Amino acid sequence: MSLLRWLGLFVGAGVLGVAFARFRDARARRLDFALATLFGASLVCVSAWPDSVNALRDMLMLEHAQWSRLIAVLIASNLLLWLVLLATRAGASARADHFDQLVRALGLAEFGRLYPEQRLPPVVVVLPAFDEADNIGAVLAAMPREVCGRRLAALVVDDGSRDATAEEAKRAGALVLVSPLRRGGGAALRLGFDVAIAHGAEIVVTMDADGQHLPSEIESLVAPVAEGRLDFAIGSRILGRHERDSSTRWLGIHVFNALIRLLTPVRVTDCSNGFRALRASELARVLLRQDQFHTAELLIDAAKKGIRIGDVPVTVKRRTSGESKKGRDFRYGLSFARTVLKTWWRD
Repeated sequence: MSLLRWLGLFVGAGVLGVAFARFRDARARRLDFALATLFGASLVCVSAWPDSVNALRDMLMLEHAQWSRLIAVLIASNLLLWLVLLATRAGASARADHFDQLVRALGLAEFGRLYPEQRLPPVVVVLPAFDEADNIGAVLAAMPREVCGRRLAALVVDDGSRDATAEEAKRAGALVLVSPLRRGGGAALRLGFDVAIAHGAEIVVTMDADGQHLPSEIESLVAPVAEGRLDFAIGSRILGRHERDSSTRWLGIHVFNALIRLLTPVRVTDCSNGFRALRASELARVLLRQDQFHTAELLIDAAKKGIRIGDVPVTVKRRTSGESKKGRDFRYGLSFARTVLKTWWRD
């Protein structure tokens, strides 16, 4: 028997031994154990009995090809590798969900420690913020105290800022929760949603902390939700006004609006606007996982849940100062498209 076959036997037997030991000690999932066992057993079988590959070779109609058995083994190995990659990705996704739940639970507990027995008013404005010390003070100063006859509070979720964003927000009178690490605007919003729902909010508004959205227009967003006409009101710069900062991004809004209309029964005119008002009871039903492209995910999952969605004209201005956190137009567009399709496809 050749050295290569002896090496295959040794490696295959080693994989089988490690897989059995890890599964016996409950350190491996059933799927991981099955894949490792399949790989190890296949390697032992091929190394000990090379003719066992002939059946696979014949199934692939490679019997007359040069190096036919080797080609058959390579094809089978690639299929097994894809199975391993899919299993690994599924495991990574599950671990990411567990980590997200842990961070959110810790954040919710921290809010309770900072604001003991805090009962939030009916309307809560959640502002995710990262390095917005130069802008957030002016945004909060313009925040109304009441909309549609309901009291309002601002909750700033600082997404691990490197500047004085949290201090400026506290100085302006907002409730502030600071994340110990930067995870993205979507992750900051999920934490804000948890706090708002757990502490009694009836309507949750989301808006940017950079001055692009006008606090004076919160009432027009909240009104259709407060009156029971909608559960999810999306601000629309198409129906309202806007200061255009990128022709490419402007074109992308229309392209993605059309895509979302194709994939869902919802007719929206501004799918990427983060200025929104949602009924808290309906918001609790939505599945959110995206750390960055939360606007598309929230819209599509809400549509799949049958939540009543509509547009409200709003104004979107250019940033007051600083740089956008969204990234370059082309890369942003690809990631936005991936989020749209991924959210639409999942259960």
